[in-house]
Amino acid sequence: MAENLRHDEAFRKASVDRGLEVIDRIGSPGVRNLVAALEDVAPELGYQILGWGYGELYESEHVTPRDRQLVTIGMLGAMGGCEPELRLHIDTALNVGITREQIAEIVVQVAGYAGIPRAVNMAMVAKEIYAARDAAAS
Repeated sequence: MAENLRHDEAFRKASVDRGLEVIDRIGSPGVRNLVAALEDVAPELGYQILGWGYGELYESEHVTPRDRQLVTIGMLGAMGGCEPELRLHIDTALNVGITREQIAEIVVQVAGYAGIPRAVNMAMVAKEIYAARDAAAS
């Protein structure tokens, strides 16, 4: 049944529309840019990000968007090699109320579970985001 829904155009459009609403609500405009960049390479991946990732997964009432961002940046930091996604999600985390101090604590948590090199990479990505935000604010 899920396979049939995946190919149902009305279902796909509704999922993408919900995903677009979510990224607007949580202040994550970088997702639109990411999906646009994927359009000529992997359009189905763009659908999965918008339709499934944001349109379905993020709509769960059991985990808030703020908590979901905490989990996401921790996982991306621990995985390593995900710097573009980490940039997007750290920026979004700040938009949903996560503080720089909380992000610093997540960096330390990543160091304990995934190693110092991955935590350093995560900290450097956060530093880039902070610098861009500070420059835009001044």
